[in-house]
Amino acid sequence: MKRKGADGVGDYDDASSPLPTASSFRTILSLATQLDMFTDHVDISQAFVQGELLLGDGHNGNVHIFSPPGYEEDSRYSYRLLKPSDGMPSAARAWHTTMSAFLEREGCKTVGFEKSMWRVVIEGHQILLGAHIDDFVIACANRPVLDAFQKRLLEAFEGTYEGPLKHYLGCEIARDPIAGTTTLSQKHYTEEILRSHGFWDIPPRVLTCV
Repeated sequence: MKRKGADGVGDYDDASSPLPTASSFRTILSLATQLDMFTDHVDISQAFVQGELLLGDGHNGNVHIFSPPGYEEDSRYSYRLLKPSDGMPSAARAWHTTMSAFLEREGCKTVGFEKSMWRVVIEGHQILLGAHIDDFVIACANRPVLDAFQKRLLEAFEGTYEGPLKHYLGCEIARDPIAGTTTLSQKHYTEEILRSHGFWDIPPRVLTCV
């Protein structure tokens, strides 16, 4: 996408950022269940400002902003950004490009047409990874290999290890290692919707057909 400024000069180029499809997320969980993989959740903090500015952003590679309303700053001055800002249309793309470059250095390859789903084999063990902007699902059957990979990820980007995957994008995930099953539900999300609209405490009605 290309937006033109008042002088006809483009403010930024590609502002899109790929996201994994719902079927790809389920595919990772399905493979993790079949192959008895550990599935972990990693969250990257303030992901957009951890990206690198894209070469086509701004004017001659420089992005300038004015101070926000409410700050007493001289209007003649502007600030040059060293990192993408949350308000920049290309911030998500800049983060995805930066994060993808790190994963490529780790040997990861994208899977099929998905640009936010990766696979890599380390020390003979397969790692599957899906990323929805700053939320990562990482699966591997070998705990030390998975821990080492996550450590390198969190050394490259500031974030937190959220533990075994239990909640992701509004879904609740329940693993049963004995039965070899993984169950997805949206019980909590559904309850929130009903409560927010005042329907949670309404008693059910039984319809009688004559």
